Amino acid sequence: MLKELTTDLYAECDRSWNRFMQMREENREPDFFQEVKPYADHIQQQLIQWKELSSEFIQKNKPKHVHMIQVNNASDAIEQFVVQSFYIKTSKKRFYQSIQSVKYTCETYLRALEDVAND
Repeated sequence: MLKELTTDLYAECDRSWNRFMQMREENREPDFFQEVKPYADHIQQQLIQWKELSSEFIQKNKPKHVHMIQVNNASDAIEQFVVQSFYIKTSKKRFYQSIQSVKYTCETYLRALEDVAND
């Protein structure tokens, strides 16, 4: 379950980038209550579950390169950039950097999950 959630959150980085570029191309503002809030609420539920499972995994397995602070920081960044991806006034450079940071954390996490599975 943790691997699937981490993989889906990694994919959310690309979905958010694509949504951001599409919104810029369409040059429109989204309806907050029809588009943004339902999507953000769905992601938030995934993040809550991810953090709970991550806490258990990290305490039990003590992976070398994954710590709870990284999970919390990635979670906060995802929450922010998912919402920002709907708005064309978002800074492209900062948005991209946030996505890259989360992708790196997810990649590191997935490697740690593989390492534990192989032991």
